[in-house]
Amino acid sequence: MAVPQSKAELLYAVEDGYGKLARDLVRVPETRAREMSLPGHKAETMMSPADLVAYLIGWNETVLSWHELRSRGIEPEFPAPGLTWNQLGDLAQRFYRDYADLSWPELLERFEQAKSGIVSLITGLSDEELYGEPWYGKYTAGRMIQFNTSSPYANARRRIRAWLREQSTTA
Repeated sequence: MAVPQSKAELLYAVEDGYGKLARDLVRVPETRAREMSLPGHKAETMMSPADLVAYLIGWNETVLSWHELRSRGIEPEFPAPGLTWNQLGDLAQRFYRDYADLSWPELLERFEQAKSGIVSLITGLSDEELYGEPWYGKYTAGRMIQFNTSSPYANARRRIRAWLREQSTTA
């Protein structure tokens, strides 16, 4: 899919990407959701399908927190407190830990809630607020949202679909 350039395109990218991914995630057996069988987000690590969902929840909730802080006049630490952009693997590991106690159904519900928060955020902003001027560095708010929601949804879907195919050939 092309990079969204408007509010309508961004909403479509988030909703469509989430919908396709969610249909694949429900095919993951709950009994296998915590198997460390996917390449992790940090070099030479492994993760589970549950960790992959935790990663997506983490990014969605991080985007929401950036906007919430800015709405209160507080400049957020990017990408997250105590971390820099070259430590995204460490941030992924943090997300895995943050949601490790949730069951598979709870993770899927939390992911849906986080995505709904993103949709509400986008809906509450105008095209001008999303794409009219840089929001972080050279990137607009819309681009930062897309970088951390619909783009990772597509990547996660590729990973989960490959995992599902592999599971069906080894079953």
